[in-house]
Amino acid sequence: MSKISNQQSATNNQQFSWFASWFDTPYYHILYKERNYREAQIFMDNLTHYLNLPEKAKVLDLACGKGRHAIYLNQLGFDVIGADLSENSITEASNNTNSSLHFQVHDMREKFDDKFDAIFNLFTSFGYFENDNDNLKTLIAIKESLTEHGFAVIDFMNVNQVIANLVPEETKSVEGIDFHIKRFFKDGHIYKEIAFEDQGKSFHFTEKVQALTLQDFQNMMEKAGIYLLDIFGDYKLKKFHKTESERLIMIFK
Repeated sequence: MSKISNQQSATNNQQFSWFASWFDTPYYHILYKERNYREAQIFMDNLTHYLNLPEKAKVLDLACGKGRHAIYLNQLGFDVIGADLSENSITEASNNTNSSLHFQVHDMREKFDDKFDAIFNLFTSFGYFENDNDNLKTLIAIKESLTEHGFAVIDFMNVNQVIANLVPEETKSVEGIDFHIKRFFKDGHIYKEIAFEDQGKSFHFTEKVQALTLQDFQNMMEKAGIYLLDIFGDYKLKKFHKTESERLIMIFK
């Protein structure tokens, strides 16, 4: 799970909960510093090749975070916009702006004025909303932001595989901080609770994402008038297997 809807409390330090969100804190980036970004770049190489995007195609990285993947897509030669709801993330990402790479604060439930040849929603950046109807609104907004010949991609976890292999508890030690992690499935959501101490303060964050299956997406896409064109199960674009695949990668328009 990546940019998950979050909740935070700081013991004896309530002011943290007013302005800090989990994925904007330095601790989020410390915990996940070992993520395999080379694998992610290979995924984008494979994806853009599969889609056969034209040179200088207009690409939207939707829920781009601090822009690492939008930057790589731009290096591949595309005209890229990275969009995210987090103002802090967009402020940092904007340091990389150039003539063919721009960033903006945007709510993914709202369509863009621009039209894109490809829209990428990568690394489980979907399913954070409390209201199920917001998922449908997001899909409709994506569809309405595509050019006539454009494609969209949602890269989600394969919840069947994740739930079957959920590690209930573990401790990860990174940069001298012991992150105590609990994972569980409840009420149609996958939760990850993260507790740790640093500089004499105690922190607790909760990641929460809806456990959406392929069937859930198919039902929403049918309501949105979306055509699901292809489904893959990993970043090498291998066939999707319901119980075995690590990812649920959907190509649609």
